[in-house]
Amino acid sequence: MSDFFEGSVPARLGKNVYEVDEGNSHIEVNQEIAKATGAGKVLVKVCPAHVYSEEPDGTISVEFAACLECGTCRAVAAPGLLKWHYPEGSMGVMFREG
Repeated sequence: MSDFFEGSVPARLGKNVYEVDEGNSHIEVNQEIAKATGAGKVLVKVCPAHVYSEEPDGTISVEFAACLECGTCRAVAAPGLLKWHYPEGSMGVMFREG
């Protein structure tokens, strides 16, 4: 078996390089919709990078620096819940595995 399949997912993801544009998140959650409908819970469950977490008050925290830019959240987000765009040029994730 090739080296490609060796190692745990977190170990393989740890090889990626992230150029973070501090203070300029490419993800924004509409907290009113998240709290009123609970729709943010879906983001927490489906994100493979664990970018989203639910706070005790029902708001959704976003750790945008860990984003894999895979689009899963965009595919499942309720209408109006999420504003998402790619990070500015040369920012974001640079894959080193797969």
